[in-house]
Amino acid sequence: MPSITRRRFLAALGGTAMLTLWPGLSPAASGGQTRLVVVLLRGAMDGLHLLPPRDDADYLRARGELAVRDALTLDGGFGLHPKMVFAHQLYREKQLLPLVAVAPPYQRRSHFDAQDCLENGTAAPGGARDGWIGRCIQSMASSEGVAIAQVMPLAMRGSERTGIWSPPLPRDLPDALMQQLQPLYAADTRLAPAFADAMAVAATEMGDAQGKNGRGAFRLPDAMAAAAKRMRGPDAARIAFVEDSGWDTHRGQQLALDRKFAELDAGLRAIRDGLADEWSRTAVVVVTEFGRTVATNGSAGTDHGVGGVSLLAGGAVRGGRVGGDWPGLAAGALLEGRDLRPTTDMRALFKGLLAGHLAVPESALETRIFPDSRAVRPLEGLLRG
Repeated sequence: MPSITRRRFLAALGGTAMLTLWPGLSPAASGGQTRLVVVLLRGAMDGLHLLPPRDDADYLRARGELAVRDALTLDGGFGLHPKMVFAHQLYREKQLLPLVAVAPPYQRRSHFDAQDCLENGTAAPGGARDGWIGRCIQSMASSEGVAIAQVMPLAMRGSERTGIWSPPLPRDLPDALMQQLQPLYAADTRLAPAFADAMAVAATEMGDAQGKNGRGAFRLPDAMAAAAKRMRGPDAARIAFVEDSGWDTHRGQQLALDRKFAELDAGLRAIRDGLADEWSRTAVVVVTEFGRTVATNGSAGTDHGVGGVSLLAGGAVRGGRVGGDWPGLAAGALLEGRDLRPTTDMRALFKGLLAGHLAVPESALETRIFPDSRAVRPLEGLLRG
């Protein structure tokens, strides 16, 4: 039997204990058995490197040697980074929808503040102490969420029906301590079943993770596979949050993003394969806190910008096209003369998914989930009818 880490055990225990009778939308009014996966790429992924306007003279001039010239062909003059082979297959199958010029309402260039704004769902950093996904889950009857992360992300806070699963840590919880804890839990009729369940789940998942990679390493494809595992079945989590770091590319961007886009592509494949039949009812949204400068810097990289790219993938997505309002990269079109100008508030994207995919009423969206956002209308046409 594999050893169990402290964090691993606590996460499993928490997941078994999080039950609530919080009143909210009925299951029928909350989208049936559809699934939503939110993937946050922390560090500001370069959307112009992921989705280059292939033959745009302004792009080629600004990016120089960093321009992606072998992109996989999409519509509208755009391409997809060559490491995104599986994503390109999804595009051809009309299950991938890239959206251009998207950004949270915060339009400065602090990673911390931008991620805070994206996750709290308001118009500013510090606008709420919990997150839009957590508030959404709390508004939906019988629905649960899971975060694949080391600590509960801000986006998922605000619901008692949100659990967390994290990969094994190198430091194990001593078996002797587990033996001492077991009789203490056994004496409590309410906690004993939760303790037993947590031990069983932790042992199984430790075995899965260690058996797969042998080192406890956990990268985006593993996280996506873990999310899929927790979203299968009628009583599984309907909303998952997955995060990944390492997207801040001030130096050596080309090699770094070759690796990161390959991982993102493998992650999309992992969750498609893991969800199996559930994939047809799933929407995956991939976002980042802001974009990067249009021009390169002196270190073969790019600096913090504003407008970025989001991806939608899944069997429920109306893909096979490039969405969003493209402002262009001409000097006069740039924000402050340096950044892609955002034309879509990211909250409109999230609202469109919650309304169209999870059947969350607009009244809840513009008051409880995204406070004071009535002027931000949900994006339409994201999903299959």
